[in-house]
Amino acid sequence: MNIYRSVRAVTEASGTGVVDWDAVAEAAKAATDPGSIDLAPEERAGYAADVRDARSRLRSVAAVEFDLPRTIEVQNRHHWIDANIRTFERVMRPIERRGAGVFPDVARVVNTGTMAFMLSFLGNNVLGQYDPLLLAEGDEDHGLYFVRPNIRKVADSLDVDYPRFRRWIAFHEVSHAAEFGAAPWLSSYLEARMEEGVDALAEGSLDRDAFRELDTAMTAVEGYAELLMDRAFDDDYSDLRRKLDARRRGGGPLAQLVRRILGLGLKRRQYERGAAFFEAVADARGVAAASRVWERPENLPTNDELDHPERWLDRVA
Repeated sequence: MNIYRSVRAVTEASGTGVVDWDAVAEAAKAATDPGSIDLAPEERAGYAADVRDARSRLRSVAAVEFDLPRTIEVQNRHHWIDANIRTFERVMRPIERRGAGVFPDVARVVNTGTMAFMLSFLGNNVLGQYDPLLLAEGDEDHGLYFVRPNIRKVADSLDVDYPRFRRWIAFHEVSHAAEFGAAPWLSSYLEARMEEGVDALAEGSLDRDAFRELDTAMTAVEGYAELLMDRAFDDDYSDLRRKLDARRRGGGPLAQLVRRILGLGLKRRQYERGAAFFEAVADARGVAAASRVWERPENLPTNDELDHPERWLDRVA
């Protein structure tokens, strides 16, 4: 890590936009130890087997057909930052179009520093990611990433078996591939809600309906993935979940503050609420009935139905 180089990149932010994205990349990576991806042959084979087994098991359990992305990478933290910085840039584009305000140079430095800090924090904590490349232009393929230094670090800190922990992460991320593969419309649906919400923010207002629909859809995404994990993973993983949740609740005051700012606590609530909905649906009608949620956008549960799955069953299944 080179904190001096990180700070210098932020303070020297330039250009005409409200964020200097090249400086964000440089600052975030300078403040982040990349970690090692020096994989032994057996570890590389283990990642491949985990992903392959997850695809096979999830296809069987979910009763849906899906393909894995062509891009499947074992990354270090710098690779993950590079893969995600353009997503941040695309999401910020409507706000950038409004300009930096009265003191553009000062605002650019502050915004650049904020984005660099967020990417550095996430780069040090993300374990795996299914990347649907939201708001991307053209026909770019989705990506599946495993941040190997973080997976190893967390497995060691939790005192859990690394191959089993790695496999658990693979099953979770491939579960998301199953969702987006089963629902070709899902990316466009999420993109539309994101654009509506961010466009409203750029105009100085708040589109509560867009953000509510986005939150409801993401709750379904996270909850369905949890259902598939429960039904498809090799064994009970409550010990892994319990230890990981305890780790997330821990950390210093700064880490807890950043997690609140980034909405990571909200994501955990999405897991829990969505999982409870889909468990109730699957217990009542089976996993195949739960999978009907991806047939068309109208099959997504409403905010009310998430708390009353029987109403969704009456309407859809």
